[in-house]
Amino acid sequence: MISKVSTLSTGSVRIRPEHVGPTDKNMYVWLATSKSWTQPRPINVYVVEHEDGLVLFDTGQDRASVTDPHYFPGGPTGLVYDRLATFDIAPDQTLPNLLTAAGYDIADVHTAVLSHLHQDHIGGLPNLSKARIVIADEEWRSMRRPLAAARGYLRRHIERPDLRWERIHHEGIDPIGPFDQGHDLFGDGSLVLLPTPGHTPGSLSMLVRRTGAPPLLMVGDLTYDADLLAAGEIPGVGNRSELHRAVAKVNQLRELFPDLVVLAAHDPAAHLALH
Repeated sequence: MISKVSTLSTGSVRIRPEHVGPTDKNMYVWLATSKSWTQPRPINVYVVEHEDGLVLFDTGQDRASVTDPHYFPGGPTGLVYDRLATFDIAPDQTLPNLLTAAGYDIADVHTAVLSHLHQDHIGGLPNLSKARIVIADEEWRSMRRPLAAARGYLRRHIERPDLRWERIHHEGIDPIGPFDQGHDLFGDGSLVLLPTPGHTPGSLSMLVRRTGAPPLLMVGDLTYDADLLAAGEIPGVGNRSELHRAVAKVNQLRELFPDLVVLAAHDPAAHLALH
């Protein structure tokens, strides 16, 4: 069913140490006062070769975000984006170029699953008009609520008329550890989407089950460090109670899958975990 899983990185991002966590500070406090940045962290895209077609989990950052001065909002909202993160994306680190270098073609992408709709996960959308784009319906509804840009949603880069969206509703599934709601992407149990809200209201993760290999859980921004997640720690961005619940559920999955590999969007160790 699944022949290969690999990772690509559409450049790098530096964020605040409190963003990674753990921290007891309110997000707006550390955002206003933090004076340091992390070392560069990857902007990961996960590539899954499934027998029904090529699947991406997240699509990285658009290089236009570092070349187009109007990509991000202006004014006070733009200042928040400037305080949150700084990016470095080379010309050869666009999603189409990275896929070509890995032996694929952007047109080969059958499905792109988005963990959530923040800009460092939607960057490949302009190149994916031939793919189905899968997102949790709750995430889509969150994006459509007022003050979208202030909450991290850049709607003009998301609501593109050339895209084929599939908004999924988590339904009852045969329990997978603590998860009794989810969505089986191809109906064969190999790729199952699981609700892990907290970073955003509709954030989801994707469980990848392969024959003869450890299961993988791609978690988006539920964590920025798999070791911190394993210790029960949460990052400094999101709904703290929901993050704690989602992290606890992921750690309960280890009772079912002791060799579970957690792959976050910005964990520098994720590349090594796949090898």
